[in-house]
Amino acid sequence: MRYGSPVATDPERVLGDLTAVAARVRRNLEAEISESMAESPAEELPAGQISRFAQEERARVLEAGVSGLEKLADHRADEIDEDEYFGVEAIVLLEGRPAILVQGRDFAPQEGDWSVLDAGRDAIRESIARVGRVELTGHDSLDWVGTAFQVGPETVMTNRHVAVEFTRAEGSGWTFRQGVSARVDPGEELPAASASPAAGPPPYEVTGVVGIHPDVDMALLRVAPSADVPLPTPPAVAADAPADVPGRPVYVIGYPAWDGRRNEPESMRRIFMDVYNVKRLQPGTATEFTPGALVMGHDCSTLGGNSGSPVFDLSDHRVLGLHFGGRYGQGNVAVPLWELVDDPLLARAEVNWV
Repeated sequence: MRYGSPVATDPERVLGDLTAVAARVRRNLEAEISESMAESPAEELPAGQISRFAQEERARVLEAGVSGLEKLADHRADEIDEDEYFGVEAIVLLEGRPAILVQGRDFAPQEGDWSVLDAGRDAIRESIARVGRVELTGHDSLDWVGTAFQVGPETVMTNRHVAVEFTRAEGSGWTFRQGVSARVDPGEELPAASASPAAGPPPYEVTGVVGIHPDVDMALLRVAPSADVPLPTPPAVAADAPADVPGRPVYVIGYPAWDGRRNEPESMRRIFMDVYNVKRLQPGTATEFTPGALVMGHDCSTLGGNSGSPVFDLSDHRVLGLHFGGRYGQGNVAVPLWELVDDPLLARAEVNWV
């Protein structure tokens, strides 16, 4: 089978029991229909203000995917048509590698394999609080540019290709581009339709550049807390390699954005339901790692705005990697941070190695 996913996926590997997943998706679709969504005002639709068209399109895609999964489970892959192929892909991403909306600094309970996220909810909520969107003022074309996360008491980490949008080399260091300033906003969630907007954590200003790494896609930035709220303590960053990296459950937190240059636009529109630029929790697995290569693979469902996102270990919630990119239909890549435990730039950033 060939798929049109933002990441490489395989339904049997990701979903396991295809018959059980098909039955669960069918039950959920029937429950949605029974709620008479067509009569609900837009502000009461699930996942915020999603258009009626997008919701109907999602149902159509998932119905085709259920049919495709049932044929796969019955060893009739040769009978699957194009719509069913696409629907199977949508289910793989929505069920097996979901991009879960963060609302109220929390996330909805999950079904299937990712119900394990509920057991780590408290720790994941702490992880969520330490990730923010990099927002710009004074830039000629961008109002935000990627994701950053705390690694030290007053330091955040992001990608080099994020930081160069608002910094420039000067002498032996880096400084801000003239007229451009940056801040990190740990909010920027899709508001929950059923609740009053809650005051989120305040953004914090980027005050300087600790350094841009010469070998990997990494930048370290100095930040300052707001006058009223101190910065939270930084998360633990893995100082050593976890056992058995390939296949290890992980999760990414970040801000997936419309990324039509590298992903098939129709696929993104249907799977992400036209909701972009807001905070999401994106679970998956680590896929590969070669010691010394400074690259770790993972299959979380990320898009362009995830540049600079942390990759957390689901077992102990240490930060394993810095996400820096992906390739259509193949998967995603991150910098394995434990490989840089003795790096002098990360020492200057006072990274919280554990």
